[in-house]
Amino acid sequence: MSSLADPNPANDSRRLASAAAKRKLDDYAPTAADDDDFGADLLSIRMRKDELYSVQHSAFAPASSSSSGRVPWPLPHSPLPSARLSFSSRLQFFVRMISEGKTLVFQANSSDTVQSVHERIQAITGIPVIEQRLIYRGKQLQCEKSLAECAIQNDAGLHLVGRMRSTGHPQAWQIIDDMISLVCRLCKGETVPYALKTIRTRISEYLSMTPKDDGDPATGHLQIFMSSSAPAALVMLYMSPIRGNKEHADDSIRHFLDSCISELPKSLRSRCAPIVLEFCKLLRRIASDDPLYTCCRSSLGSMMEVIKVSWLLEHAESVKRAISIQEIFPFVSELADRLSKDLELSLISAASVGSWSDVLDFTMFLRPLRTAICGLKCFKHPISLPLKKKHHDVLMCTEEVELLSQIFEEMLMKMNKCLTGMEERLSAEVSGEIDIAHPVWSRYLTILKELNAISKIYLGSEERFWTILSTRKCALCMLVVRYAKRNDDHKWLLEHKDIMDFESRRHLVMMMFPEVKEDFEEQHEMLIDRSQLLSESFEYIANAEAESLHGGIFMEFKNEEATGPGVLREWFVLVCQAIFNQQNPLFVACPNDRRRFYPNPASTVEPLHLKYFNFSGRMIGLALMHKVQVGIVLDRVFFLQLGGYSISLEDIRDADPCMYNSCKQILEMDAEFIDSDALGLTFVREVEELGLRRVVELCDGGKGIVVNSKNRNDYVDLLIKHRFVTSISQQVTHFAQGFGNILSDVRLQKFFFQSLELEDIDQMLHGSENDISVEDWKAHTEYNGYKASDPQIVWFWKIVSEMSPQQKKNILFFWTSVKYLPVEGFRGLASRLYIYKSTEHLSRLPSSHTCFYRLCFPPYPSMAIMQQRLSIIAQEHVGCSFGTW
Repeated sequence: MSSLADPNPANDSRRLASAAAKRKLDDYAPTAADDDDFGADLLSIRMRKDELYSVQHSAFAPASSSSSGRVPWPLPHSPLPSARLSFSSRLQFFVRMISEGKTLVFQANSSDTVQSVHERIQAITGIPVIEQRLIYRGKQLQCEKSLAECAIQNDAGLHLVGRMRSTGHPQAWQIIDDMISLVCRLCKGETVPYALKTIRTRISEYLSMTPKDDGDPATGHLQIFMSSSAPAALVMLYMSPIRGNKEHADDSIRHFLDSCISELPKSLRSRCAPIVLEFCKLLRRIASDDPLYTCCRSSLGSMMEVIKVSWLLEHAESVKRAISIQEIFPFVSELADRLSKDLELSLISAASVGSWSDVLDFTMFLRPLRTAICGLKCFKHPISLPLKKKHHDVLMCTEEVELLSQIFEEMLMKMNKCLTGMEERLSAEVSGEIDIAHPVWSRYLTILKELNAISKIYLGSEERFWTILSTRKCALCMLVVRYAKRNDDHKWLLEHKDIMDFESRRHLVMMMFPEVKEDFEEQHEMLIDRSQLLSESFEYIANAEAESLHGGIFMEFKNEEATGPGVLREWFVLVCQAIFNQQNPLFVACPNDRRRFYPNPASTVEPLHLKYFNFSGRMIGLALMHKVQVGIVLDRVFFLQLGGYSISLEDIRDADPCMYNSCKQILEMDAEFIDSDALGLTFVREVEELGLRRVVELCDGGKGIVVNSKNRNDYVDLLIKHRFVTSISQQVTHFAQGFGNILSDVRLQKFFFQSLELEDIDQMLHGSENDISVEDWKAHTEYNGYKASDPQIVWFWKIVSEMSPQQKKNILFFWTSVKYLPVEGFRGLASRLYIYKSTEHLSRLPSSHTCFYRLCFPPYPSMAIMQQRLSIIAQEHVGCSFGTW
C-alpha cells in the first residue's frame, strides 16, 4: 500500500504554518519575574564563560543539523536570530546576593545594552532602574552602551549597588540557591558526594514548605523556582557531557514532577504549570521525542484540566492560573504532526504504531485550547473561515485559529483513508485471507472524538465530519464494538446513533450499566418462595439500596437446590411476566401487538402502584444489565416518554387503534362538514375509572370550545397528550426513576433511551422473533462423553428437529434457562452449549445444569426411548422448571 504523501502543493502552506507554530515554542527567553522585594545590597553579578560545554552541547546552544531545521531560541531582549550565534556573543552569569546567599541565573548577548540588564534586575529584585549602579573595574557602566562596548568578558565580575529591601521567602531562596550551586559544581566536573540525593531532598523541602493557601504567598513561593532559573540549571545538567550528570538531572526533574502531586494539595498543583512549561520549552530543543521532554509534556497536559487558557499572552499574565493560547498551540501542532505520521504508517503496516501517550497528550492539550477559542467573543461562532481581521483581539490569535482548522482538515482526510483501509482489511479477514491484530486501530476512536470536537468550532466542518463517517459506517461500528471502553465518553457517538448499527448502539448503552460482578460477597442475596414470587421479589428489589444492586444478584428459590446464573435468568423471566400480566393493573397490552405494554392510567386501584412502577423500572434495568431476554417489549408511546420525547398521532397506532383511526378521520374530514358541528365535539374527553365515567376538559373552558377545521389539530394533540401523557405521567416518572437507579449514573436515564431505536430495545428485551434453527443449535453445541457420530446424538437432533417451535423453546429453556434467544441466535449466548453423557440409570429423565448450559442424559438404548424422555421435558410445565445439580 502506498504512503500518504500529499501531492497537493496547497498543503505546503499548512506545513509551513505548522512549522511556524512550533517555532513559537522555541521563541523562549527565561523569565526573571518575582514578587519578593530584595534588599539594598552589594550584588555580585558574575558573568562567566561556561567552560564545561562546547557550543553543540550547551543547553542554550543553537539546534544542531539533526533538529529538523528548527530555529534556535532567541536570547533575552534580542530579536530572533537569523543565523547561528557564535560562542563569543553569549554570556552566562550568576547573580548572588551576598547577605542573603541567593543566586539567580541569567543569560545575555554581548550585544545587549546595559539598560536591558538593569531592567531585568528590576524585574527580579524590584529595585528601580534609577536606583541601580552597575560597577565594572571601578567604573560605572553607561546604560546606552552594549556589554561588548563596555569590554565585559565572559569571566568578568560586576557589582550592583542598590537599597536594602526584605524578602518574604528567605528559606526557600536558600534551598533553591543551594541546589543551583550544587548543579553548577556538577557541571564543572566536581565530584559531589550524594549529589542526587541532595538535589531530590532540596526539591522536596522546597515544595513541602509551600504555603497551603491558594493565594499570593503560594504564588510568590513557587515563582522562586522560576526566578532563580532553576529549570535552566537542571536542563544544563541534563545536557552535560560529564558522566552521570544526565542521569542525575533526569531523576531530579522527574522527582519534581512527581513531587508536585505528592507534596502539594490539588488546589496548588496548577501553580506549577508555568514551571513545567519552562521545562518543556528548554527540553524540546534537545529533541521532540526526548523521553524527559515527553514526560514533562504529559505532566503539563495533565495540568490543563485545572488551568485557564487565555487567548492572549499579555492577558495571561494578568489572569490567575492562565496560560496563553500561543503557549499551548505549539504542543497541539507538534502532536498533530506526530499522529499524522502514525496514521500514515498504520496504512502500510499494522505493526507501525506510535506512542499512545501522544494520543492522550493531544486530547489533553486540545480541550483547553478549544475552550479558549470558543470563548473568543471577537468571533461569531461557529467560526467562518477565512477570518476577517478587523479587531486587535482577532489579530492576536488568527494564526492559531486558522492553523487548528488546517490540522482538522488534514487529520480528517487521513482518518478517512485509514478507515477505508480498515474496511479493506476487514473484508479480507471475512474472506479468510488474513487474520492479524491491528493495535493501532484502538487509537482511531480517540482521534475521531477529538476531531468531532474541533469540527464544532468551524462553520460547515461538523457536517463534513459526519458525512465522511457515514460513508465509513462499517469501520466505525467495528471500532465501537471492539475498542469502546466503559470509562470513555461515548455521548458524541450516541448523539449520531443513525450512522451506527444495532450491535454498536447496544454495546455503547450497555456500558451505562455497572459491570456485573461475580464476587459473591458484593452480591445482593435473595431467597424467594415461588408461590409468593411477585410480592417477595418486590420486597427484595424495591426496598434495596440502588448501590447494592449494582454488584450483581445471588438468588435461590426456597426448598430448591439449584443456584447460579441459570436460576437468576429464570427468576428474571418469571418476575417480568408477572409484572406485565394483564391480571395485574400496572400495564396495558397493545391490541395490535400483545407483546407491547404501556402504563395503565387506571393503575391507581393498586395503593402501591407507584412503588410497583419504580420496582418495574428496576427489574427492566436489571434484566438489561444481566443481558436476559424476558419476552417483554415497551410500546412506542412508553418508549418515547422515557426518552423525553413528545407523542404524535402516528405513535399511538398500536397502543389505541380506535383513537388513532378516529383522530385520523377528524384530521382528514372535509372542512365544511366539520365546521357544521355535525360531530358535536368539544375540547373534552370521557374517562372511565372504577366503572364510572366522567368528563375531563382538555384545556381551560374546554366544554365551551367547539372543534372546527381551524382548531382540530390542537384538539387531536390535546386528546393524545391527555390519553398517553398526562394520565400516566406519574407512572412513567416512577418507572424512569427505578430504571435510572440501575444505571451507573441516574442522570443518564433519558439519554439511554434517546440513544436507541425502539427496535433496539425490542431486541434487547425480547430477543429473536425467529424460530429456533436446529442447524445453528448444533453448530454451537459440544459433547462430553459422546461424539457427534454416536447414535444417541444423532437421535437427539433428529427428534428435536421434528418438534414444534414451542417444544423447541421448552427444551432450550430446560437446558439453559434461556427462553428467548438473543437476536444473534446462539452466537449471542454467554457460552457454547454442552451435552454430557451421564451415569444415571436408563430410566431417568435428562437433567440440566443451566448455569453452564449443560444437558445430561444416559445412553438410551433406542430412539423411541429417547423420544419418550424428551417429550416429557418438552412440555411447558416441565421444561420451564429447572433441573438441579
